[in-house]
Amino acid sequence: MTELVYKICSRKEWDGACETGIFAGSPVDLADGFIHFSTAAQARETAAKHFAGQTDLVLVAIDPASLPADQLKWEPSRGGALFPHLYGPLPTASALSVTDLPWSDPSGHQFPAGFADG
Repeated sequence: MTELVYKICSRKEWDGACETGIFAGSPVDLADGFIHFSTAAQARETAAKHFAGQTDLVLVAIDPASLPADQLKWEPSRGGALFPHLYGPLPTASALSVTDLPWSDPSGHQFPAGFADG
């Protein structure tokens, strides 16, 4: 699979990772033993399900080709859909973009214009 993958996390978590150059994961990632990513088609539902009402989030775009192939696994999750999981740290230099993901009640998170035809 060659489409971009996305990590949703707090601005504080991402900025802290940028200081060291490595994103080890959010608390849920650390608990699960891998970094959760979503595809563009999955990101809106991920935001709604796991980040509803949270402010100060960012959407980090990653080219999966920049990650070690043996650490990126596509595994079934919600409804059997394959989700990308990274079994290792994420170098912050792998980020192609980092975009604010503001919350707007009742609309939910505001994704960038044109994101996944949304």
